[in-house]
Amino acid sequence: MSDLREAIDHYHSLLTDSLGAETQGQLDDQLQWRGLFFGERKITTVLRPRFFTPELYRYVQDRVRVLMRAFSKTHAAAIASAEFRQQFGLLDWEEELIQHDPGFKASSPTGRLDAFFNIEQNQLLFNEYNAETPAAPAYNEVLSDVFLGLPITRAFLRDYNVRAFPGRPNVLHCLLDAFQQWRGVHEAPRIAILDWREVPTYSEFVLFNDYFQSQGLESRIIDPRECEYRDGKLIAGDYHITLIYKRVLIGELVERGGLNHPVVRAVREGAACMVNPFRCKILYKKASLAVMSDERNAYLFTAEEQAAIAQHIPWTRWMSERQSEIQGQPIDLVPWVIEHKDRLVLKPNDEYGGKGIVLGWEVDAEQWAEAVKVALATPYIVQDRISLPSEPYPSFVDGRVQIYDRLLDTAPFVYNDSYMDGCLTRLSTVALLNVTAGGGSTVPTFVVEKRN
Repeated sequence: MSDLREAIDHYHSLLTDSLGAETQGQLDDQLQWRGLFFGERKITTVLRPRFFTPELYRYVQDRVRVLMRAFSKTHAAAIASAEFRQQFGLLDWEEELIQHDPGFKASSPTGRLDAFFNIEQNQLLFNEYNAETPAAPAYNEVLSDVFLGLPITRAFLRDYNVRAFPGRPNVLHCLLDAFQQWRGVHEAPRIAILDWREVPTYSEFVLFNDYFQSQGLESRIIDPRECEYRDGKLIAGDYHITLIYKRVLIGELVERGGLNHPVVRAVREGAACMVNPFRCKILYKKASLAVMSDERNAYLFTAEEQAAIAQHIPWTRWMSERQSEIQGQPIDLVPWVIEHKDRLVLKPNDEYGGKGIVLGWEVDAEQWAEAVKVALATPYIVQDRISLPSEPYPSFVDGRVQIYDRLLDTAPFVYNDSYMDGCLTRLSTVALLNVTAGGGSTVPTFVVEKRN
């Protein structure tokens, strides 16, 4: 921890008002030139990347490795048993779609775990697994390039080694691995980056499309409304799609087009490979953490995995009238949840971007009781509150460098259900750290080490 504080303090000491003005000017130009926007908003507003020491980064990698084994076992149990699968709260159409074998091994070739890492307390808690449409690997990679070229980094590099992480190459390798398993032969795919054209992350699709084409691959950004399925082929205009990099949510696709949507039909009938597949919905459910941390399912995991779950997954339960346990003590779940609102959060099983979340400590007893009633009628989970860590980050405000404490999360990118490579970091001044929810800033994550 002292090495990390020293690196942060040294970076800030270099950032004079003059250098801050020069750095901010170059940063603004680069964000504009490279299209690093979420909708119309710049994706970063601060002048320092997130730092890890090599030791801290390896620690997170190790913890992710163990937890991903547990996630994989949970997914396998769900595929094998309809009774076990009931714990995830799948909808009827989701239950139908997950019967489709995607033709490749990984349940979510590209994924992202969302966590909070309180380094001073040595507390790393994972609160969600984005197993369906993990955003930001391209943003993160290109933003890393931008920060590496800033004037402040030139000064910092005199004293520190700095390591950034690839985003787009990892995603492409996972796409090609899945496609070759699905196709059974070595063949170049025709890629469609699939999502609605009006989504705020469209600028990231452009970054991916440019990269895929730079690697000699055919690639286009396709809106699902452009797709047709005819003569056994998935087509958008004159383009024959064989590999879908799915950024559209499956729920939105089915809601707008039903199970007869051309994309759904093409994938189910083996005309196109889709990453991530329909089966990613199982672990994408918020209930996946409830399934893993529930005492009734401990038999699935090794002693090492059980210890990792206990240490790194906050207490999480499906909201229902039932008996359960917390820290080995029996509880009647609903009365206990109502009584302990200040330590709990309610989350809808299916929403994203912070929608529908109720923070118990921010509402009164009557509002909490009403939220619990809604949670019992609609698929919800209840989860233990996590203490949010903070770090100082500099901004250039009113002609001066000013340093403010910001809340931050730790969101490792995970590939092929197994390994971590790189990390998304989001900053905020409010408790809900989610860019989709309308707040916060994204910064690249670097491993830094003092030069000898």
